[in-house]
Amino acid sequence: MKKLLFLAICLFSLAGSVSAQGYYYGPRHRRPRPVERREPQRRYDDFYTPKVGVAVGLNASNTVDAYDSRFSSSSIAGWHAGLTFDLPITYPLSFAPEVLFSQKGYEANGPDYNFTQRTNYIDVPLLAKFRVVRGFNLLVGPQLTFLTSTKNTYDTGDVRTIDHIDNDASHSYVAGVVGVSFDINRNVEIRGRYNIDLGENQPYADQNLPSYRNQVWQIGLGFKFQ
Repeated sequence: MKKLLFLAICLFSLAGSVSAQGYYYGPRHRRPRPVERREPQRRYDDFYTPKVGVAVGLNASNTVDAYDSRFSSSSIAGWHAGLTFDLPITYPLSFAPEVLFSQKGYEANGPDYNFTQRTNYIDVPLLAKFRVVRGFNLLVGPQLTFLTSTKNTYDTGDVRTIDHIDNDASHSYVAGVVGVSFDINRNVEIRGRYNIDLGENQPYADQNLPSYRNQVWQIGLGFKFQ
């Protein structure tokens, strides 16, 4: 009995010693792991990164203001392709120049004839690009356009005449452009444009054709590289 009483006293003494150590020195805590800090995401994503790209798409072109009561025209289809650039200035504005090959023209019908004119141009839009919200942009600005070649087809039903003229970019004009773009992702966008000549033009000296202004609706895809 005495042995058991002595063993119990020893056990209680040991427990009290351990409890006292916890009271005076406090519980042991694990050393916290260092927290990895991630760099905050840039507020405007990749807006401030200059971009270069290519664009390709369809044209629907016609004329306006022919100033000839005998003359009425309808649209013809063509295509455009070229290089694009996106140079950020300050949010949400960037400068978006381009160099495009663009097909234009029109079709005119009379009581006894059908006339189609197809023209090839080098267009240089110099556009201001405004980011409205992420993924949606507005574009507006002037466009320099240089005529390179013309193809006229005159069909009376009995006789069909085709005339090719090499203009060597000798005729230049100024146009106005408005458009929108929708970013599918960082590298692909859908583009829509309307451009119209700001002055009358005539591809070459032909007294039978009135002066006119080109107007072109464009839709296409842009591929951007950073």
